Amino acid sequence: MKKENKFIMTAEGFLQAENELNELKAVRRPQIIKALQEARALGDLSENADYDAARNEQAMIEAKITELEYKLEHAEIIDNKNSSEVNLGATVTISYDDGEEEEYKLVGSMEADPFENKISNESPLGIALLNHKVGDTVKVDSPNGGYNIKIVSIA
Repeated sequence: MKKENKFIMTAEGFLQAENELNELKAVRRPQIIKALQEARALGDLSENADYDAARNEQAMIEAKITELEYKLEHAEIIDNKNSSEVNLGATVTISYDDGEEEEYKLVGSMEADPFENKISNESPLGIALLNHKVGDTVKVDSPNGGYNIKIVSIA
């Protein structure tokens, strides 16, 4: 029997994924269908670049819809109610050995976005932070070597 994947997400991440899925189905899919109809109307499809581009975009959108539907169907929503320990959904301020502080939000891998300081619970930093408390110093094992961080605050 095949093991089903669970996608750990915050409630916020689940809502964002639902909104993206609705946008793809209600807006993008009809736009592509219209573009395909217009390209077909131009005649010979074998040399029609607009038609080829629309078909490629349609394939990408349909794949993304399928992926999002699967992930939302198998989502496990984690609600961070215990703010005394680092858990999924927590916003954590850490301090490095040099005194520099950074703030990260710990999220499921599907929601991770390093540009918004959202780190995955499966990343080296995320793994190190999980279940620790304010004041704890933890060692992060990364591909570039280990380093220590101190948990300054959890929200």
